Amino acid sequence: MNVPLWIWAATIAAMILILALDLIIVDRPWSKTRGPMEFGMKQASWWAVFYIGLAVVFGLGLMYFGGGTAGAEYFAGFVTEKSLSIDNLFVFYLLLTGFAVPKKYQHEVLLVGIVIAIVMRGIFIVLGAQVINAWSEVFYLFGVFLIYTGYKIIRDHLKGDEEDKDFTQTPVVRLVKRFWPVTKDYHGASMTVKLDGRRHVTPMLLVIVAIGVIDLVFAVDSIPAIFGLTQDAYIVFTANAFALMGLRQLYFLLAGLMDRLAYISWGLSAIMVFIGVKMILHALHENGVHVIEVGIGTSLTVILGIMTVTIIGSLIKSRSDDGEDKQVEVEPDGSTDRS
Repeated sequence: MNVPLWIWAATIAAMILILALDLIIVDRPWSKTRGPMEFGMKQASWWAVFYIGLAVVFGLGLMYFGGGTAGAEYFAGFVTEKSLSIDNLFVFYLLLTGFAVPKKYQHEVLLVGIVIAIVMRGIFIVLGAQVINAWSEVFYLFGVFLIYTGYKIIRDHLKGDEEDKDFTQTPVVRLVKRFWPVTKDYHGASMTVKLDGRRHVTPMLLVIVAIGVIDLVFAVDSIPAIFGLTQDAYIVFTANAFALMGLRQLYFLLAGLMDRLAYISWGLSAIMVFIGVKMILHALHENGVHVIEVGIGTSLTVILGIMTVTIIGSLIKSRSDDGEDKQVEVEPDGSTDRS
């Protein structure tokens, strides 16, 4: 799809405007109690619906002006990136908890993290598009990488490695601590503060640096995945951006439900393996090998189906576990009895 430069500029400008309005509304400069507000379930729900609705409207517009294939590629990419972001939210949860970020500042921390992620993924998209145009065999590499990523997701899930990792002690964070003194407490939303005539960095800066590093790791996984669905740079960028823009609200909605999504890792692994196989088949087809090509309609159906089964299965398991817990009664001698 040939997208003029002015459409690229208008799209990016619109996204910046939306994020700026989001931040202004949260900071409430018109209120007597101005400053960041704590996000409740109600506010998070409305904002999540707004961003998802915005993404859907954009996709329908893309389908109308760019054709059915472009729209299907966008929605497949959006669903994939949104699905991957659910797993990313768990790491964000560990980060914000590890750094003990006050709840009223979590929205701003996540917003900065999202902006960093969009910029990094934009760079990766440009580089990825150039590599694909110059060397089509890169699809073999991407495909194998995604299949390995799917395996790694399940391996880490079964071993419980993700829960044991300390995301607050990345090499970049340790490097910052080496060159600058760090305050023990937060000083509002400030990233640096002057104490006793010397400039100190606050935990706010450290958590933003940590999220930026994690965003870079996430981009390495997600960009090859969406290039397996479409090679159109505009669709890749907008699908990523819209999936990320509503990530903050999704975090506040799902923060209390992380443990209930028991099968999310299995679903994400299946999606990564599916897209990896699709990329390898595409590369073989491009090299003259007669193999089955997986169409974008099939891809969208499979991805939606996997996530639907994953979420429904997780909710059923969660309800079953809650029912078993209620049946266990503790006897006076400390033993348990199932009624």
